[in-house]
Amino acid sequence: MNDLNLRNEKQTKRTITHPIEKDYPLITGLQCQEYQITATLSDGRIISIPTAWFKRLRKANLKQLENFEILPDGYGITWPDLDEDISVKAFVEGIN
Repeated sequence: MNDLNLRNEKQTKRTITHPIEKDYPLITGLQCQEYQITATLSDGRIISIPTAWFKRLRKANLKQLENFEILPDGYGITWPDLDEDISVKAFVEGIN
């Protein structure tokens, strides 16, 4: 894994393009806190969303939240211990 750990932040470089998600920037870094997740995007934006939006993340402790992987295509995040996945779309558009 080429991810760089800096305290609670994981960063990775992505150059893969995905035709389905082409209108969205890549997730290049993620920082998890108890009540929010903050993504750094390839277009320079830094966007936070509340963990309360996601049932499994809402119930997770900080250690569980910090055990994530940015997917290889750069368009999603997975929390394997929590069986939760979210895409960059949640950061850019929110959830309905």
